[in-house]
Amino acid sequence: MANRRRNRRRPPKPHNGAARAPEGRQDDPPEAASSAEPPALPGPPADTRPIARSRQSLPQERFAALDLGTNNCRLLIASPRGRGFRVFDAFSRIVRLGEGMSASGALSEAAMDRTIDALQICAEKIARRSVTRQRCIATQACRAASNGAAFLARVRDETGLDFEIITPAEEARLSVTGCAELLDAEAKAGLIFDIGGGSTEISWVRPGEKTETRGGARRAVDVAAWTSMPIGVVSLSEKFGGHELSREGYDEVVSFVREALAQFGDPAGLQELFAAGDGHYLGTSGTVTSIAGVHLGLKRYRRDAVDGLWLNDIEVREVTERLRAMSYDERADEPCIGVERADLVVCGCAILDALLYEWPATRIRVADRGLREGILVGLAGDQNRARGKKRGRRRGQRTDRPGAGAKPAEIA
Repeated sequence: MANRRRNRRRPPKPHNGAARAPEGRQDDPPEAASSAEPPALPGPPADTRPIARSRQSLPQERFAALDLGTNNCRLLIASPRGRGFRVFDAFSRIVRLGEGMSASGALSEAAMDRTIDALQICAEKIARRSVTRQRCIATQACRAASNGAAFLARVRDETGLDFEIITPAEEARLSVTGCAELLDAEAKAGLIFDIGGGSTEISWVRPGEKTETRGGARRAVDVAAWTSMPIGVVSLSEKFGGHELSREGYDEVVSFVREALAQFGDPAGLQELFAAGDGHYLGTSGTVTSIAGVHLGLKRYRRDAVDGLWLNDIEVREVTERLRAMSYDERADEPCIGVERADLVVCGCAILDALLYEWPATRIRVADRGLREGILVGLAGDQNRARGKKRGRRRGQRTDRPGAGAKPAEIA
């Protein structure tokens, strides 16, 4: 068993066959937490999700991170514990808030009603779990919709949840913060991608300085550049069709995305490192976790098997072609895709395919974590700074500190 776990965490050599699938581990539900370092022990009511933090907080503190995207509504409620978080509750529902937006420019009544229903459940969970700090963010759909702000005002009135529409820069920063622990510390460069419903965030990163902590040596992550591309799985499926795609139709989607990517050039000056095989990908999205689940042949989605899994580019493209060649019904029957993603996943694969053409890499790591975990890190940092100020006032000292987490990314 120990050998199997070590093999799973070892980055695969380029083009040397399939990555080893984990075996013999107990199933976790998709929203349960698991460790990237070793896997966390499953079991109700909560698990530990390993996210870098500075200090441990009191156990009664509970944070809520709520991410409202173009396609999904996702909630995570957790309490800081050591260097991670103890997860108390989680919720995820595909609401397709941005459905039809590419044609109308506005959120539809049906989409808003679906989303309100899901957010009512989130609000009830937050109240029931006695959350002490929370952050609710909205991304591309509400950023781009002509009625996005009006919709969030309605959300506040009907659910009591107060959302902020975050910038693409903040979205990229939160993605990096939430999954950076899965980066290979020995790699010279990394590309973190988050394929969403209405946009795709890309961050180019370098390894930072090593620091010694009570938990051992840790390496910081320096964001060299970032970009946000207003192309996602929902917008692409509406433009090109997602139910059935011929080989020629799929290639047309890839070419469309490549043209958009080419406009960004080499903003971080890292392309030579990727061309030399010194960079790797880290993906955080439903697309890449679906690819991982299909690759492993899972009979039901298992976060403990997917989060942290290494794939190579050949394996990713093999799964992509399998999914493209399937009918809509066949994709819907895949346990790690289902009816709700069956018309979206191939367009997500096309985005990843285009990235691999523009920024070649043979190693891709899968992260079932991202924005919500990044929000939790920020909430924990806010809490620690607030406590530091209180202690400073009691001692008559000033203890203001700069914010924790990944630095805001900038286009070079």
